[in-house]
Amino acid sequence: MQRGGNGLRSAFAVMLFVLLAWRPAGAQAPAGGAVTIVYLALAQHRSYPETYLDQPAADEGIQGARLAIADDNTTGRFTGQNFRLQEAIAPDEAGVIAAFQAALAAGQRDFVTDLPAPLLLRVADLGQAAGATLIDATDTDDSLRGADCRRDVLHVLPSRAMLADALMQYLVVKNWRHIMLVTGKTAGDALYAQAIRTAAHKFLVSIVADKPWTFNPAAQQADTGHFEVNTEVAKLTEGYNYDVLVVADEADDFGDELSYRGFTPRPVAGTQGLTPTAWSRVYDEIASTQLQARFLHQAKRWMSDRDYGAWLAVRAFGEAATRSASTDAAAIAAYLHSPAFTLAGYKGPPLSFRPWDGQLRQPVLLVDTRSLVSVSPQPGFLHQFYETDTLGVDQPESTCHMH
Repeated sequence: MQRGGNGLRSAFAVMLFVLLAWRPAGAQAPAGGAVTIVYLALAQHRSYPETYLDQPAADEGIQGARLAIADDNTTGRFTGQNFRLQEAIAPDEAGVIAAFQAALAAGQRDFVTDLPAPLLLRVADLGQAAGATLIDATDTDDSLRGADCRRDVLHVLPSRAMLADALMQYLVVKNWRHIMLVTGKTAGDALYAQAIRTAAHKFLVSIVADKPWTFNPAAQQADTGHFEVNTEVAKLTEGYNYDVLVVADEADDFGDELSYRGFTPRPVAGTQGLTPTAWSRVYDEIASTQLQARFLHQAKRWMSDRDYGAWLAVRAFGEAATRSASTDAAAIAAYLHSPAFTLAGYKGPPLSFRPWDGQLRQPVLLVDTRSLVSVSPQPGFLHQFYETDTLGVDQPESTCHMH
């Protein structure tokens, strides 16, 4: 037993030596120093979904950033680097601008943003922002990766185009090539629906009917609300021959009401039902349970895709600092944009930023409320460089001209 104990201590000593001696290939040992990552956010005023079963978390996003900074510092103990998260969450747009300007004046250049697309562009276009890198943690807007792209703004969550492509690939694999599309009233719903239309055209999926949802949400809580919803969905879907009912309801106003109520029994997919997403509490592959457990222990709730986006963004800064062996913002930015940058995201292949639009390449999960159904890209959808580039807008079709 004594000899076995000595063997374990020796093995631990060797592992510790390797960790302490490790340096990125071709890099010099860092002299040490601190990296401050600013989490710049507009306070969320989340509307309640159609039921009270899943109430929105007040700390969504920032909890992922807090977990990531702890992960950055775990690595930093071996590289002589220290990472600090500065939380700048403002109640309004003016407060966000002021917080950003104050951080810039204090010398900060590494920002993780949780902002709506128009405000993110206002921040990025400020004259004082020169030399700053912004990693967008939570926005899925395709225009930010297209005509409104910015050279110093990177994006970690899948765009709506990537989500739609992930779903369409799966429908093609299942040979479900005829869909009905139902779209809600919000601007986000319209953008999601347009992404579905583009993806359907791309993958030769036929939209046999394209309908708006006009039913009054208040009627769903009436004494006979379930009867009225049943009637409304049956009327909406009657007369159409489709394989899947695809819903665009980002606000979660009505999408869950579509299942089991159609005139013809068909599965529901899109923002509800079979849902393409960056992350989900049901995901348990590629050692993801380790991240799920650590987040659950810290936040006392499940990790959402917004939390995952914030975790990815903060980890991206940490990984770039570690691999570049530098705490200098310019060196970190250069490494983030270099072909050498990769990030482990618990989804299989290393993740990297597309040079033409700043989007993080990654697989997309297809889930329902209780299980992981599939992961896209689907088998058979090939690309000459990266299979994940079959999701979203590829370089030849991109409207992004970095400026």
